[in-house]
Amino acid sequence: MNYKETLKYLYGLERFGMIFGLENISRLLHILGNPHLGLKVIHVAGTNGKGSVSAMMASILREEGYRVGLYTSPHLVSFTERIQINGIEVSWEEVVRLTDMLRKKVEDESIPQLFTFFDFTTAIAIYYFSLQKVDLAILEVGLGGRLDSTNIVNPLIAVITNVERDHFQILGENIEDIAREKAGIVKMGIPLISGINKPEIIEIVEEMCKRKRAPLRLLKRDFSGERIAPRTLNFLGRHWVWGKVKLGLAGPYQIDNATVALGALEVLDEMGYAIKRESIYEGLSKVRWPGRLELIQGSPQILLDGAHNPAAAMSLKKALCEELSYRTLFMLVGIMEDKEAPAILSELAPLAELLVASRPHSPRAMSPQKIAAIAQGYCRATKVIEDIREAVAYLQEVAQEDDLLLVTGSLFTVGEAREYLLNKGRE
Repeated sequence: MNYKETLKYLYGLERFGMIFGLENISRLLHILGNPHLGLKVIHVAGTNGKGSVSAMMASILREEGYRVGLYTSPHLVSFTERIQINGIEVSWEEVVRLTDMLRKKVEDESIPQLFTFFDFTTAIAIYYFSLQKVDLAILEVGLGGRLDSTNIVNPLIAVITNVERDHFQILGENIEDIAREKAGIVKMGIPLISGINKPEIIEIVEEMCKRKRAPLRLLKRDFSGERIAPRTLNFLGRHWVWGKVKLGLAGPYQIDNATVALGALEVLDEMGYAIKRESIYEGLSKVRWPGRLELIQGSPQILLDGAHNPAAAMSLKKALCEELSYRTLFMLVGIMEDKEAPAILSELAPLAELLVASRPHSPRAMSPQKIAAIAQGYCRATKVIEDIREAVAYLQEVAQEDDLLLVTGSLFTVGEAREYLLNKGRE
């Protein structure tokens, strides 16, 4: 297969939908020689911020000189974004080779091909990190935790960034059910570092850690971060004390994300993975995480943020009010059908002079007409433009030099807009 055919095969596995549990990933890894057993893993779950926390830790560890694998999802533009080593994406050729190899092994072993896209790509990522002999692999949970394919690993440490209401149709209607799913990544005797802050959630996680005899470190109890200026914090851990740490990522919420990342790395440092002060300061200042409060300079400036649940929308709103300056806000929104659109739009739509509802190329995308109908109750004006590219181009024409164009609602929406903006003028 060539790369295009390989992607067609991989995306074709989405026809099986979501099959939760570890049986399929166990089978795939077994025929690969169980590469996960030799990996040193940092396992990261959470409703929001897990990608940012993973990227921050990877950047710091890379500065320290470790060879670091990073597995995240979803991607914005290219599939290869999901699998990186020291910031370098896996090559097209390697994706083709690994997919072809695993596909043939599946056929030779007569394994029923009911595994999902995420099962298959997780197996590829783990095998690739093993082949490349990474010192550490950071694996971001795809959905939930307990039954997620990444939960096959026995990590050095586990991280739960936070627990908010999201994917409630799958993980449970109430936040306690969601917390239990995420706490499913807790392993016997393995330290858990977490940024959770709701008493009822802390109680659930504490109980899980007690049952698994897993040491627990909590934000604001065992370590803390204080925002002293935009993108700047002081960190206080059990042993680490760092002042005036500068962040490469924008947004007030990144203070908590950076604090959780530092809390996790302090534990890793105590386990013998030495991390110097210089690596922390350099790593956090250099980290980049596209599609999360990513500002593209131009006239007008364009802000990309994949806020896809109410908590993320509230964080984005805070960033718009506290860290960004502009005359008028124009907004392009595309949301998935399974998301809480009214709660998202009630936070963001009142800020916009004009909200354009659009639709990314995903079968899960909500109709822009439905988005516009909901948004009409919250903002001054709405318009429907089905195609993301056309919507971006339209808003670039409408907005003035000192205005801000925000693209949000889903990483799928942000990804399509970003691809168009980066390739504009090359076509």
